[in-house]
Amino acid sequence: MIKMTKEEKYRYIEQARPDELEKLQKQIERCAWRQNYHIQPQTGLLNDPNGFSYYNGIYHLFYQWFPFGPEHGMKYWFHTVSKDLCTWENVGIGIKPGDSYDSHGVYSGSAIVKDEKLYLMYTGNTRDENWVRHPFQCMAYMNESGVIQKLTNPVISTVPNGYTDHFRDPKVWKKDDTYFCIIGAQRKNKTGCAVLYKSSDLMNWEFQGELETTLPSNFGYMWECPDYFELEEHGILLFSPQGLEAEGEKYQNIYQSGYLVGEPLDLETRKFCHDAFHELDRGFDFYAQHTTLSEDGRRLLIGWMGLPDLAYPTDQNGWAHCLTIPRQLEIREGKLIQQPISELMKLRKNERQARFTLENERKKVKEFSGLSYELIYEIENIQARYIGIEFRAKDQEKTVFFYDSIKKELVLDRSLSGKSLEAENGNIRRCSFSASKLKIQLFVDVSSVEIFINDGEEVFTSRIFPSPHSKEVCFFTENGSATFQAVQWSYE
Repeated sequence: MIKMTKEEKYRYIEQARPDELEKLQKQIERCAWRQNYHIQPQTGLLNDPNGFSYYNGIYHLFYQWFPFGPEHGMKYWFHTVSKDLCTWENVGIGIKPGDSYDSHGVYSGSAIVKDEKLYLMYTGNTRDENWVRHPFQCMAYMNESGVIQKLTNPVISTVPNGYTDHFRDPKVWKKDDTYFCIIGAQRKNKTGCAVLYKSSDLMNWEFQGELETTLPSNFGYMWECPDYFELEEHGILLFSPQGLEAEGEKYQNIYQSGYLVGEPLDLETRKFCHDAFHELDRGFDFYAQHTTLSEDGRRLLIGWMGLPDLAYPTDQNGWAHCLTIPRQLEIREGKLIQQPISELMKLRKNERQARFTLENERKKVKEFSGLSYELIYEIENIQARYIGIEFRAKDQEKTVFFYDSIKKELVLDRSLSGKSLEAENGNIRRCSFSASKLKIQLFVDVSSVEIFINDGEEVFTSRIFPSPHSKEVCFFTENGSATFQAVQWSYE
């Protein structure tokens, strides 16, 4: 794939060459890895989910979008909506770059309802003649007719002393009569943190200072996409720290996403008393998480199913990345739990069930197959060392997920999943896990899988790129026996 020049990447969509986007669309339509039920870009590159919100009777979701190809360039906010969180309808471009405060891209942000309007706070990216970055925190609003209007001036126009121009991704919320905003930042000494602002009206913001955590001062060189909320009387801070070194099974991806659970944030002192940092997802492709409240008050999360600075097979087809399914969050024994939202059951079709016991054998379940489906299997009477599943399989091609009952660990192996990825993407992810019974829930799509273990205690998210002919499902045990109860629903 020929890399774009800087000039090509920082064009506006109005500067597209004749038939450029139409040709790209036709190229993408021929791609064998287009998803069936995940949000994906119509052309080009999708990354961070933004502005996730419930407003005027429907769910709104935006994502960063570069229309011209699978690279990072001039970013737009693309707008999609849903009444049920299952099926999404593309509205089109929500926020365009091009004004003096977002001349080089509309970067990530969030949404909040005020005075019957949906306010969208985002980072405006600009570059000067020497290509030096200058960020601004900008505001737009949507009225009840769906029309979005940008404010003329930024609401936060400077970076506070002590921080670099890596200063972005505002997440806004309201507490009593005051609005608060958390922003990801980098200190002048190239270490990451998050800072807090407050406002009485969403328009005039006062810098409060850094969040005071008990993490080491060098915990990554930049914190992206911070998100603070309170859940079940706990304070929760989500963020994506860049620059963590791998530690055993932890921090194996190029960049990480994780959370802190603690007492509610003290908004006066900015002190956050919390437990250890935990990764949100144990798989290969999860980043830039973003949450909102549902109509009925549940805390929902959507993530970018991809990572910056990595290549993917769909790049050759002119597009890259998708978003995860929505997940509902709860606290269980001090741990943040992610479960697929119940609304997804509306997508279920053609239920198939099977029950069997395996002893040192593999069993291909003929009734189970497909490109896009949900599959749940529960394992009891675990007497084997290895117990697992092969899916999107045929001949030598397969994705494997298994439990090692001796090492007490879960393992996802995509080394034979189809089109190979580059070495830095990785092929094996694992995490420690001890259980006498296992419930595994897979959401498989044409080029992805999301795996939820024991109702969300752990999650593995991964892109995979198998052949369209690889549809088989096979269960197995090694060095012993186990009993399986399985059910599958088609999502095609």
